[in-house]
Amino acid sequence: MEKKKIEKGSVQETLLLPLYGRKRAMEMYPGNFNDLDCQRIYNEVEIDYNRKGIMEKIGAIMAATRQYDLAYVCRSYLKDHPRACVVNLGCGLDTTFSQVDNGQARAYNLDFPDAIAVRNELLGERERETNIACDLNDLSWFDKIDFHPEDGIVFFASGVFYYFKTEQVKTLFTAMAEHFPGGKLVFDATKKKGLKNMLKTWLKDCDDNIGVYFSVDELSELKSWSSSFSSVIRKGYLTGYRPLDKRYGFVLNTVFKHLDKSCMCQIIEIEFK
Repeated sequence: MEKKKIEKGSVQETLLLPLYGRKRAMEMYPGNFNDLDCQRIYNEVEIDYNRKGIMEKIGAIMAATRQYDLAYVCRSYLKDHPRACVVNLGCGLDTTFSQVDNGQARAYNLDFPDAIAVRNELLGERERETNIACDLNDLSWFDKIDFHPEDGIVFFASGVFYYFKTEQVKTLFTAMAEHFPGGKLVFDATKKKGLKNMLKTWLKDCDDNIGVYFSVDELSELKSWSSSFSSVIRKGYLTGYRPLDKRYGFVLNTVFKHLDKSCMCQIIEIEFK
């Protein structure tokens, strides 16, 4: 079968980058991560990110660990709510649902139209799965989710909210808590210091504007946003859901522990009343 060529600088290339990280993690650390969809996609496309060395290793571990964490939370929620909606916010080419699908849950994948077009081309829609082209800040997407409170709903977002302003995130989260009672939201986040390092590559006036973008320094502030939050907890991104693999090596594991301890890498779980 002829492979699909991916153009440099294209939407496809951007969306494939997280999958590349997971692919490399599976190759470097067999048995630690499992994503068959990721492997299949990369067998069908022609692309070369040409990333080597320690930064490739760190990126691969972090990309794969993030998916593992979010899948862990979704899977735990589905144990008590087997017919729940599983909603992927800013889905790109994320394949988490295939990791957690129990045969009863329903998946909704949300992203901008250009991203959904690529997803439809490379992944398509499967049974009990719906792709929705939308802007997350336009809350009309709420009505496209076939939500039944007795079945439950779990939302997850991977690498999404770093690029949102705090007020946008606050509006979104509080509205979700009101509209989807009994639901759960899980996502990755960082502190303001970590956000500055992430955004300086595309935000021209980083020092002046960084304060308006979403980060989590004090968990108490996030808890205060809505009386409809029943709980808000924070765990380490790299160590919160399973021990570090000894194969990563002493130096990297020391770095990863520091990132989690300093809250530079966080997973936030919010439960709705």
